[in-house]
Amino acid sequence: MLYKVELIPDALNDFDALDKSVKKQIAKKIDSLSENPLLGKPLGNKFGINLTGFYKLYVAKKKYRIVYHLIGDCLEVIEIIAIGKRNKEEIYKLAASRLKKFLKKKK
Repeated sequence: MLYKVELIPDALNDFDALDKSVKKQIAKKIDSLSENPLLGKPLGNKFGINLTGFYKLYVAKKKYRIVYHLIGDCLEVIEIIAIGKRNKEEIYKLAASRLKKFLKKKK
């Protein structure tokens, strides 16, 4: 079964800004994710940033991370929140700020 994978607009911008060779590797990993939504490792409280319910997925020899979460009671959509270099906690801060912005829009 294939699952629907969506990138939020900011994550799509992350993807578009990447080098062509890295894009290819990330696209391949996203395809794998559509087949197995639990491919990534669960996140919790990382560096004081609460990302419980989110997952991380390494790409390009662990130089990049994809941060995503699952949407729906019956797993309807896999939503990618951020794509970026594996630089300490920066990607987690980026994902958390995008999550806050997204939650404000929903109110």
